[in-house]
Amino acid sequence: MADPEKHTDDELAGTEQPFVQHLVELRDRLIYCVYGLVAAGVLLAIWPGPGGLVDIIAQPIRAHMPPDAKLIAVGVFSPFFVPLKVLAMASVLLALPWLMYQAWMFVAPGLYSHEKRFALPLITFGSLLAYSGIAFVQFFVLDKMFGFIQRFTPSTVAATPDISSYVEAILSLYIAFGAAFQVPIVVMLLVRFEMITIDKLRQFRGYFVVLAFVVAAVLTPPDVVSQLALAIPMCLLYEIGIVAAGYFQKHSKAPEESADSSSP
Repeated sequence: MADPEKHTDDELAGTEQPFVQHLVELRDRLIYCVYGLVAAGVLLAIWPGPGGLVDIIAQPIRAHMPPDAKLIAVGVFSPFFVPLKVLAMASVLLALPWLMYQAWMFVAPGLYSHEKRFALPLITFGSLLAYSGIAFVQFFVLDKMFGFIQRFTPSTVAATPDISSYVEAILSLYIAFGAAFQVPIVVMLLVRFEMITIDKLRQFRGYFVVLAFVVAAVLTPPDVVSQLALAIPMCLLYEIGIVAAGYFQKHSKAPEESADSSSP
């Protein structure tokens, strides 16, 4: 058993800061976030531009419309505000790693060295998972979903969706899939902070499958394609999270925890 007095020195001892200083640090990080969002917005406004961004996200539904058909703008101000909304959304996505880095820089002074070592990899992994979820929506889910819906559209009905409602639906799917793809991160953190064990996660596997389909039914449109497209990846990501949690728990322990676990 390791000597409890051997590790009494806390590397964070004496690093406490006044509350006002925390507020100043928070203000600075928020300002840096705004700078990142503005920079991303300017870059996207230059290329491909707000109209180009709308054309990109409209490709999945345009592929299932007649060649000469276009999305319509019912609202008076929709042609102006919808491209700006898409530009804002794309700016947040482009600046996501920078935003998460600023969040990490705010909490980093309160982390131990062994925790800091894994903070940035988790941020990177989380960003990649979010991008993967959004790309999955853009290049797979939307095409299959609109193809499924198109097969049920009567030939006497002209499908000319409103661009505003279309963008809102796409945004909700982006958020739903981007958040759902964070399942491995959530599982890893739950295990690391000893809120649940890996054995319990394995036992909960069957319940999670049911939970995944319930979440998919709530967050996605009422078609079976998009529900399956969200529920099945969530189940696979849950299994990945269990495997990754074992590795993360083992290699992110504090030195004293590793010494205690190796002692007879």
